[in-house]
Amino acid sequence: MNTIQREATGSLAQLIIRDDLASSYSDIYTPEAMNVLASLARFNGEQKRLMKKRIDRRLARIENKQRISFLDPNERIAGTNLSVQEARDGKFEGGTIPHDLQRQWIQGTGPAARPEAATATSIRNVAYALLSGADGWMFDGEDALGQITTMSLENQRNLKLAIAKDAIFMDAAERVAREMNTWAEDFFGREIISDWRKQLDFTTKIFRARGLHLDDRHIRDQNGVALAASIVDITLYVVNNYRSLQQSSASIALYLPKIQTAEEAALWDSMISALEQELDLAAGTIKVYVLIEQLEATFQLMEIRAALGVHFVGFNTGRWDYINSVADAMVWDNDFINPNIEAITMTYGYMRNYEDRVRRAVNTPDLNGNFALWQGGMEPNIPVGSRQGVDSSMEKAVAGARREQKEGASGKWVAHWKMVHIVRPVWEDAGEENQLGRSFAPLTYSQQDADGLVLLEDGPTSIRGARNLLSVGLQYGNAFGRGFQAAALKPADFFDDDDILYLMEDMATGEIRLSILWEWIHKGAKLNEDDPETEVKAGQQFGDALFRRLLQEEYDKLLAAKDKDVHDDSKTTSLPIAREIVATYVLDGCKFPWYIDLLNINLNNDDLQQAKERIERYARAFKENGTRITENLDFPSTASHRSE
Repeated sequence: MNTIQREATGSLAQLIIRDDLASSYSDIYTPEAMNVLASLARFNGEQKRLMKKRIDRRLARIENKQRISFLDPNERIAGTNLSVQEARDGKFEGGTIPHDLQRQWIQGTGPAARPEAATATSIRNVAYALLSGADGWMFDGEDALGQITTMSLENQRNLKLAIAKDAIFMDAAERVAREMNTWAEDFFGREIISDWRKQLDFTTKIFRARGLHLDDRHIRDQNGVALAASIVDITLYVVNNYRSLQQSSASIALYLPKIQTAEEAALWDSMISALEQELDLAAGTIKVYVLIEQLEATFQLMEIRAALGVHFVGFNTGRWDYINSVADAMVWDNDFINPNIEAITMTYGYMRNYEDRVRRAVNTPDLNGNFALWQGGMEPNIPVGSRQGVDSSMEKAVAGARREQKEGASGKWVAHWKMVHIVRPVWEDAGEENQLGRSFAPLTYSQQDADGLVLLEDGPTSIRGARNLLSVGLQYGNAFGRGFQAAALKPADFFDDDDILYLMEDMATGEIRLSILWEWIHKGAKLNEDDPETEVKAGQQFGDALFRRLLQEEYDKLLAAKDKDVHDDSKTTSLPIAREIVATYVLDGCKFPWYIDLLNINLNNDDLQQAKERIERYARAFKENGTRITENLDFPSTASHRSE
């Protein structure tokens, strides 16, 4: 264990880095980065306080059977000098949108590193992204980035090398460009990259830090407490890359995930402002998008905008995390039961109301008349499969993009570089850089608005739906354990059907699948379709016994699957652990707030018995006092601290 000491804000701050990582990643843990990190570590206590506050609110909602509601307009937004009403009225100084964020028709998303791969191979992820033709690429440090071993540091290293155009990256990019053109000639009948060196400068680089709910696996603060992953991520990315980005006239841009309240947004703003001050950057130099992934945040959209002030440029409307947050917020309501996941599209009940509020929030002007960007949701399809399957899926993808463009989105996300040139023409044809300032009805804060944000609509609840939920949920847990937090998956019954395409799944898709299964069991969902295979009839309740039967059947299919779908080396290691986690999460009457917690405490562990002990430890701690175990259990602390 290495101890790094730096003078920070007038007092000696001490950070503890595990094993020999301080030396083996000295290019990331530079003296400058460590000095800034030691200074920003002062926010660790506030992060822990706000995460405890989250859990307390959740427990109170469950105990009191209480829905989330809008804030009192006369209240002050904690962490700011603004009232709720001032935020809603746009009486705050917001951010201006820099030149390279004005047009973001298509943003790709994915990690900059691969598990267990040498740098020359791993860095190819960045090359695919920057040669894709996407207007921006969100390099993920969170839901899509594996966290086994030192992947978070590999991710930072690859980004630093790529942004600086190091020789190892340029060599990889030249090779990747040829491969991408070979694919494009076959798929489109033309090349998509004419000058690969010039193309590298086209895509705006954006980094998604881990959310406030996660702790870093490698660093503890001076008290032995796991350092907030959000602090680590923004510090290492900005400190290591701000000079190179500014020299190329590129923005320093971040995506902020999993924010639930304006108070949490205010903490992010304080950390980012402190980071700017440490680096002598003008206030507002760092720009941020906010992913609206949490139901509670939808009740505080203008308040979140105001709290982030001059740093804020836009919102993003993701699908999977948001569905999960709605399910979690309504866990106490036995009448709130989601249908099959396939039915919950962006036009479904609470989803369309959520999207509508976001677009109205970004088109509410601030004190200086500035509007904000709305980046549309994810297109998870990958154009690999039968001709019929690809054609059908791409037609749906383009139709979804057209709908979002028509509704006012300035751009869209895709989960794979191959989708960029398929979807981007929707915005090219429209021809507008963005849809800033497009007129929509002003935001209102009525009971009808609140009800719309949890509006259920009829949809199928079926055995087929349950199998899809279970199969992908199991596969995702298994992929996570092998370091693939972004994985191309589909239900096991369709492994050999090329008409059914693989979808790019990340942490959020695993969470919502298990959340829906939890609802079905613990709220007494009734299936509304007959299923000849299981002889289940419409009207039968989805209970423990049926779940256990389907769990065994779907698990057996994965054990029998080919290596290309379920890696053979995982079938006796991470897959049994994934099954244990799925069973615990779904069957326990206490719904745990995050599936990722149970996965994280078992990273780098292939021992099923140890996994069971860790799962039981987590369950006991959470049930006793709402404590989430978020630290790395393989990085012991003298303080034996468990963050909340």
